[in-house]
Amino acid sequence: MPDGRKRISQHNSQALRNPWVLGWLALVVVVFAVNAGMVITAVVTNPGLVDEDYYEKGRDFERTFVSRMEARNRLGWSVALELPPRIALGEQALYRFVVTDDRGLPLTGAHVSVHAYRPSDADADFRFPMEEVAPGRYEAQVSFPLKGIWDVMLKVEREGDNYELRRRISVAAS
Repeated sequence: MPDGRKRISQHNSQALRNPWVLGWLALVVVVFAVNAGMVITAVVTNPGLVDEDYYEKGRDFERTFVSRMEARNRLGWSVALELPPRIALGEQALYRFVVTDDRGLPLTGAHVSVHAYRPSDADADFRFPMEEVAPGRYEAQVSFPLKGIWDVMLKVEREGDNYELRRRISVAAS
């Protein structure tokens, strides 16, 4: 008869050979895996923040989305948002935005602003305007008050035309 200590059995005194212990370990591993999946999903997907006029925006979401894409294509603007290579907590950094029209000429006289919001804390949200420093080139010096994940939405308005650009950034501890 084989040694009872080497097989998996309820009567085995070795913890890793007892099915009850193995079952509890498997359950803990499954719970951690599911939680890790939810954390990854929360970080990668939409922050889910609620707009003040969510009903009006959501009522015709598809039509609004299609009209925005058509307007963006109609405008033909070429845009580039230049972020600092490293964004650190409390440190001033230069943010640049360059935009040209459908003919490749710099877009001048636009009102450019950025709304920075945290997916986890709406009280930390803030806005900052960008100043035109050269034709079609807008800049702002900004420091973020909290480390972690931030979503930034750049909005360009000029003569009734609107353009939005969204980016997710990470602010490191200084």
